[in-house]
Amino acid sequence: MEIQQLTFYELVGGEPTFRALVRRFYEGVADDPILRPMYPEEDLGPAEDRLALFLMQYWGGPHTYGETRGHPRLRMRHAPFTVDRAAHDAWLRHMRDAVDSLELDPKLEKQLWDYLVFAARSMINTPE
Repeated sequence: MEIQQLTFYELVGGEPTFRALVRRFYEGVADDPILRPMYPEEDLGPAEDRLALFLMQYWGGPHTYGETRGHPRLRMRHAPFTVDRAAHDAWLRHMRDAVDSLELDPKLEKQLWDYLVFAARSMINTPE
């Protein structure tokens, strides 16, 4: 008998959870004076969709992001923008609110948060 291991994506509730996370995050970004200028689109919907698809794929969900956008190349995609410590802090502030809103199991929440902190740090491309 084969035992199947659930992915993180499945353990946290799949697509609805990631969509809720990203929706809440972009609600904060919409009025943020540091982050909002990094989104030239009037509508944040496409950015919201891209981030949700990326996170779902990263955590073991469908590979829609890769099939439609190719390799994530996160640093390259963020290179045109000034990502300094202030942007890092603003991003994490909105993401912290979004993660808290999910009310995940503490072990799963820590796993997600540790990744988000790592990802935010790795996007910094402008020294102090």
